[in-house]
Amino acid sequence: MQTPRDNNYYNKMIEAYIAKDKETLWYQLAFSKFDVNGIDNMKWNWSWWAFGLGFMFLLYRKQYIPAVVLFFLSISIGIIPFMSIILMLLSGGYSTYFVYKGFKSKLLEIEANIEDEETRIETMQEVGGYNQWVVWLYAGFMLLITLKVVMIVSAIMM
Repeated sequence: MQTPRDNNYYNKMIEAYIAKDKETLWYQLAFSKFDVNGIDNMKWNWSWWAFGLGFMFLLYRKQYIPAVVLFFLSISIGIIPFMSIILMLLSGGYSTYFVYKGFKSKLLEIEANIEDEETRIETMQEVGGYNQWVVWLYAGFMLLITLKVVMIVSAIMM
């Protein structure tokens, strides 16, 4: 039976989970920071996407519980001066760890239930990946903000 210690197998599982060829190597390197001889180790790993998008990044990567926690933290402490910037920095530095935790959880569940390596990889592709709807939600949200700004500016100009 394969184990996560088999680097070729492990990297295939990360690739299946991430589901974006251009991002796979970045995540493999990040996940290697978090996994120290099989023991999880929360470390700083910068992501500009997580910094800029916050809870939306976590939703995109299917990390729902951390996304909800970050959303409520953003609302509750975001009104305190400079706290939103600190929260953005923390999100940029630690959100990838939550993606890793989601991967590790799915990996262990798949390995406990499926023996065949090819079936494991196929299953990881199904349960991993990302939510495309988050991209559309974000685009719609930004469009609404842009329209509101245009309306305010045009009202001021009249």
